[in-house]
Amino acid sequence: MAAQVNVLTYQYDTTRAGANLNETLLTRANVNSNQFGKLFSHAVDGQIYGQPLYLAGVDVPGKGLHNVVYVATEHDSVYAFDADSGSDANASSLWEAHFTNSAALTTVPASDVNCNQISPEIGITSTPVIDPASGTIYVVAMRKVIGITTTWEHLLYALDLATGAEKPGSPVAIEASVPGTGEGGSTVTFVPKNYKQRPGLLLLNGVVYTAWSSHCDIGRYHGWLIGYDAKTLQQIAVFNNTPNGNEGSFWAGGAAPAADASGNIYLVAGNGTFDASSGGVDLGESFIKLSSTGGLKATDYFAPFNFGDLNNRDLDVGSAGVALLPDEAGNAAHPHLMVGSGKEGRIYVLDRDNLGKWQAGSDSQIVDSLAGAIGGLFGNPAYFNKTVYLCGSGDRLKAFALSNATPARTPSSQSQASFGFPGCTPTISANGTSNGIVWVLETSGTLHAYDASNLANELFNSNQNRARDALGGYVKFTAPAVANGKVYAGTPGALVVYGLLGTLSIGNAASGQANFIAPGSLATVYGTGLISIPPARFPIPPTVSGVTININNVAAPLLFGGSGQINVQVPFEIPPGPATVTLTSGGNVMGTASFLVEPVAPGLFLLGQGRAAVLNQDYSINLASQPAAVGSVIAAYMTGLGAVDNPVGTGLQTPASPLSNVTSHVTATIGGLPASVEFAGLAPGFAGFYQVNVAVPRLAPGDYALVITVAGVASNSGIISIR
Repeated sequence: MAAQVNVLTYQYDTTRAGANLNETLLTRANVNSNQFGKLFSHAVDGQIYGQPLYLAGVDVPGKGLHNVVYVATEHDSVYAFDADSGSDANASSLWEAHFTNSAALTTVPASDVNCNQISPEIGITSTPVIDPASGTIYVVAMRKVIGITTTWEHLLYALDLATGAEKPGSPVAIEASVPGTGEGGSTVTFVPKNYKQRPGLLLLNGVVYTAWSSHCDIGRYHGWLIGYDAKTLQQIAVFNNTPNGNEGSFWAGGAAPAADASGNIYLVAGNGTFDASSGGVDLGESFIKLSSTGGLKATDYFAPFNFGDLNNRDLDVGSAGVALLPDEAGNAAHPHLMVGSGKEGRIYVLDRDNLGKWQAGSDSQIVDSLAGAIGGLFGNPAYFNKTVYLCGSGDRLKAFALSNATPARTPSSQSQASFGFPGCTPTISANGTSNGIVWVLETSGTLHAYDASNLANELFNSNQNRARDALGGYVKFTAPAVANGKVYAGTPGALVVYGLLGTLSIGNAASGQANFIAPGSLATVYGTGLISIPPARFPIPPTVSGVTININNVAAPLLFGGSGQINVQVPFEIPPGPATVTLTSGGNVMGTASFLVEPVAPGLFLLGQGRAAVLNQDYSINLASQPAAVGSVIAAYMTGLGAVDNPVGTGLQTPASPLSNVTSHVTATIGGLPASVEFAGLAPGFAGFYQVNVAVPRLAPGDYALVITVAGVASNSGIISIR
């Protein structure tokens, strides 16, 4: 069974290659303005610079299990929203955390740092990172503290994913120093006011790493990478790339540091002092490889042959991050590649095992250097299916095919439209190597989707049906996040959610209660344009006339259906927790819905007019004209009673021997009086059908409500008649 995709860090994983390869719902066939569009949005209190993050199945106290999307704002706030719905109980946030609370504790005005790159306020700029094992989201907030003396601070917070509450030891103030030629002597000190935490956070081997850039290019500043123990928030590692120089900021257009399976970290420095080629320690204008074992230590680097000219013209390589490529992109000589670029628009292909250091006159010592390939790059490249995608400023979105570790000299495809400053940051959704879609946000406040195999084919943009799909704004350098059939985009004042417009709903086939479903139970899927399906024979088929209904990517047996609804058996293989039901017809996704699978969801089948589907002891149907005798045993028919001691395969007929007894505790009442349960289990001869045999207590003749309770969860009630 395929699990739901989580987005826990910038561009999906620490390779920063920007591809979610487990997207089964969004395809090139259904991402179009007829079937795909804006579903809902959530207002927030500031600009969202960081990429949205997503975690499935979060148990929020008092609100139950939710798939949750997390965003942070420049107003120093963090929000947790239901990822699948923006209405009713989910119209507001699941929780919020705010780190400014008075006139004396505020975000930092852009005027304080004499730089309008982020305006009007600086708060949380980077993409946070999630540790699902400890249930923690880490964020860095900048604040201004106004008192007798005004100070500026950066704080690393560890927040509970379910509540937003601060974890023990949170927050911790960012402070650091290293030996070097500082302004005041032999020590270089981190001055909070002089820095912003621009690149996304990296969580690697139990350490949270924060990377730092300046505000514009003002004064003396460096590139810092500072690591904190994820459990205690104690500082355990500090790296400064220009301790004897200046200006080596880590910008990366918001891209987080990349890391490989061996624990090496890869960063790109902006303008700055470079003297490593002559025995120095300063690594400005460089691609840097750091070992994270026993602290942070530079073990390799690459600096362009023309680094001095790049410095002088402010065309540094540090405007973007790097993407680490899978081994399929390399060759025997260079199996471990990474790709980057910068403001000059030259594509660098580097061997992670030997970055190449510096060479006068040319970059011939590295795997490849492709000059003038794109406009200046801000953000990050992306990689999919032996192709690198880059979107430079003032240029088109371009795809460069890789062969024998080398990119083609010209793009294999490119978008018809060009993108103004700062270009765009591509993110990719695909199902393995199929249905690749490139998603980008751009300055006009537009979400675009392109066919990854041919970027000239634009599948969707949010202005095609602007009245319905308008994004509403744009934050520079940002990338959307794609997870489980939805696209999450941060804007200056909202999180906007896109997805398939074909809506389904699912309910308990017995009680009709919406979203009340258990593994193995019978459910009814409702929608428009559903085909008629005749009653199935055993084994019950998962596909009829090209129609399939999947629940968390597991095909559900189709029992029968008519106009507007199809009855299915929920696969026993689906565990309790958040789930998505997907209707596919002819290979195309026609609609989806999210719901929660419960351990038990008892539903009592009804005959009409509120009467329970019950057989008397003589096998006659219990009716007012055919009441059950006191002391006799009736058989009530149900679904959703959960696990049994002799499991039966999904879609298969339940045998009469051995019986399959419900493993949870089952009780019954008739007219409010306890009624002895003689048997509770799967009904022989059926699939997903349960039978509960109940002894009728001593009651006066009449009609009474029957209620079956399983593991403390009560069913709907149904009327039975007693004589």
